[in-house]
Amino acid sequence: MRTITKYFKFWVISIAVLAGVVFITPFLFAQYIHIKDRRTHPPFAEQFPVTVDPINKTIIEDERVDAYFQNQNFDIQAVILFSAYKFEEILLRLVVSISQIMESKNLALVSSEKFVIISAGLRKEEVANVFARVLGWNDKERKEFTSLQSGQGLPLAEGSFFPGIYVVKSGARPLDVQDLVNKRFANNVLSRYGTSTDQIVPLNVALTIASLIQRETIGTDDMRIISGIIWNRIFANMNLQLDATLQYIKANKKRTAVWWPEVRPQDKFIKSPYNTYMYSGLPPTPIANPSVAAIIAALNPLKTTCMFYFHDDDGNLHCTPTYKEHVALLKQYYGRGR
Repeated sequence: MRTITKYFKFWVISIAVLAGVVFITPFLFAQYIHIKDRRTHPPFAEQFPVTVDPINKTIIEDERVDAYFQNQNFDIQAVILFSAYKFEEILLRLVVSISQIMESKNLALVSSEKFVIISAGLRKEEVANVFARVLGWNDKERKEFTSLQSGQGLPLAEGSFFPGIYVVKSGARPLDVQDLVNKRFANNVLSRYGTSTDQIVPLNVALTIASLIQRETIGTDDMRIISGIIWNRIFANMNLQLDATLQYIKANKKRTAVWWPEVRPQDKFIKSPYNTYMYSGLPPTPIANPSVAAIIAALNPLKTTCMFYFHDDDGNLHCTPTYKEHVALLKQYYGRGR
């Protein structure tokens, strides 16, 4: 009997402790995110490095950038900071999942705040939809959130919605959330985009290229080489020919739940300044919200001779210096040039 009582007490205490952790963890992490919003985050906390020179059409290497993307010990501090950042992201997403489960079961949170996850590679409308879904906004409030307000220092409407986990008060209005997002962008990007960097690669150019990289890559592994290919095309005055820009145009022309629709051959003839098949140079604005990794990749491309690339069905990147080699690879993988 004593043994049964002992085990019963053990399980009661264990359940109580677990319940306490589940209920208090979202609150603690909400406070943690608030604290993080007040400071600049690593890596490259002082200033983003830049190794591309658009005027002289050159690219040099920076060991800090190699350490960031390749996770090698060129700069152990950068590696440690990046690893800690990824662990933190995973942990925070777990906390968000816990809080969402609690809400779905009508369990009261310790605080009146909600977690909102904004992924990288989203259009402004998608960002607005995520906040609207959590906060119960209507269509007018969605539009208000994405509208540039007079007197704001937001450099661009598209591309400035910094990805990450936000903590917002229940019932928060669009302008309040917009202010929160603007501050996050200023803290994570503007504060680290120095004057010397802007003189080499203007911020709007970096954000535009970063948004293209974000949409054209599957993960961070390919970001620098695709950045190198984009810069090679810019150096050669070649049309960028990126499918992601066609997706952006198609969604602009027809409002739909699919914001990144499938690209078809005829789409290359759509008349739009965003059509990088038809018009040379960069699109007028970013096409999505880039991550810090994409911004760093835009400023620090990998030196490569490649001018063409594609991803196979397994997500592997293949790039070639010539179009002839590009077509040959496409035939090898798909039986025809696409």
